[in-house]
Amino acid sequence: MLSEEEIKSTNWTQSVAGVCIRDGKVLLARHTYGGGAGKLIIPGGYLKFGELPEETVVREYEEETGVTVKPGKLLGIRFNAECWYAVFAVSYVEGEARSDGDENSEVVWMDIEEALQDETVPGLTKTMIECAVKTEGMGLTPYQTTKPRNVLYTELKAE
Repeated sequence: MLSEEEIKSTNWTQSVAGVCIRDGKVLLARHTYGGGAGKLIIPGGYLKFGELPEETVVREYEEETGVTVKPGKLLGIRFNAECWYAVFAVSYVEGEARSDGDENSEVVWMDIEEALQDETVPGLTKTMIECAVKTEGMGLTPYQTTKPRNVLYTELKAE
């Protein structure tokens, strides 16, 4: 249950998720509420005001799964008239995967091919797993700016 402070500090129009692949397996969490209840999805959540998307994906992974990750390439971004949702490839750093006992009922490392066939894994999660495995994505690109905390992602070039 969210506190009143957490509700006020959350930007409900901006959200992120991350695809963490390790040893041929992807980390998924079984969602407990809303339209995703019972589904295995990639971990993620809403930004807090003043937080960068890369910071949010790290925080959400730690809160929901107990796993520390490092954000990498941007795999995709979904826009609509009200909000946006960005998905990063994230690298495993440390931690033992576990459920948070609230937003998810279990956290599992699942074989990638099994996840792509599993009926409880939604289409968007499957698409993002495929993107993590098969595409270059977009990477953080340094550029000159006078504004603090601005980041730019551009298409990664094959070497």
